[in-house]
Amino acid sequence: MNTPAPLLQVERLSKHYALPRRWLEKARRPVQAVDCVSFSVARGETLALVGESGCGKTTTAKSVLRLVEPSGGSVRLEGEELTQLSPGQMRLRRRELQIIFQDPYASLNPRLSAGEIVAEPLRNFGMASAAERRARVQWLFARVGLRPEAASKYPHEFSGGQRQRLGIARALALGPKLIVCDEPVSALDVSVQAQVVNLLMDLQAELGIAYLFVAHDLAVVRHISRRVAVMYLGRIVEVADRDALFSAPRHPYTEILLSSVPVPDPRTRAKRLLLQGDPPSPANPPPGCHFHTRCPLARPVCQEQAPELGARPPADGHFVACHFR
Repeated sequence: MNTPAPLLQVERLSKHYALPRRWLEKARRPVQAVDCVSFSVARGETLALVGESGCGKTTTAKSVLRLVEPSGGSVRLEGEELTQLSPGQMRLRRRELQIIFQDPYASLNPRLSAGEIVAEPLRNFGMASAAERRARVQWLFARVGLRPEAASKYPHEFSGGQRQRLGIARALALGPKLIVCDEPVSALDVSVQAQVVNLLMDLQAELGIAYLFVAHDLAVVRHISRRVAVMYLGRIVEVADRDALFSAPRHPYTEILLSSVPVPDPRTRAKRLLLQGDPPSPANPPPGCHFHTRCPLARPVCQEQAPELGARPPADGHFVACHFR
């Protein structure tokens, strides 16, 4: 049986920034925000991208959408190379690629009413008549749990959860195939987080949308994702099915990350693993495996050679970038 081609295929994606030149420096120092990242997203699935703050999750997501231009690598949507498209060609592809931003307070235009915000993508692409746009906006409002009469209100009149629902409605307006969710619930109260996550899952089941879900809350990731990719200092160190990763992580960093998740009864927790030291600077990453300066399994080979994710493709689809796992 042939495996269907993925909706999104990312291979060796990189994004490097140049720091301002310091006194007496001959050249500007590069910051490796994203370093040779590879993953895929199937139609209708959710791939979660997790890791510490500053590890490159959001930069990866924005590079996929070309909201920031990648420094290298390949991004293919349905087999079409996005990094080679002209701005005009990429604009047409953006109908199929949408994003839900982290901060619902900063991602909505305060000068537009809620209805105008949701209808704006339709106007930008010249889709539907004015009457059809109004009908589409009403349907979207109802689908995300907002009252249709709220279309005349402005963003400051909504709560945080309602603003994020408004952002979801805007992302759905053009009928996308893939939505990047950039920590969409991290700025919300816990009770509201559950409502928004359940809404995203319901929409996926109904509309067949794929999600690239960027998060640092592992409880949310476990609830919504099908597969999980773990990032550390700009690189993906492990990719696995959600249940396999949470029950039997293989990379030392993933083991330590999961051991930090709070549990209802601390007495039932296995021995907690502690992450030693601070993350190295992306402007001066350690050679070889980026994690070797904090890894309990580190050996001399880890300082000399970076392990390849998928160098030995496993039969169970559980990929790990470690010389000893």
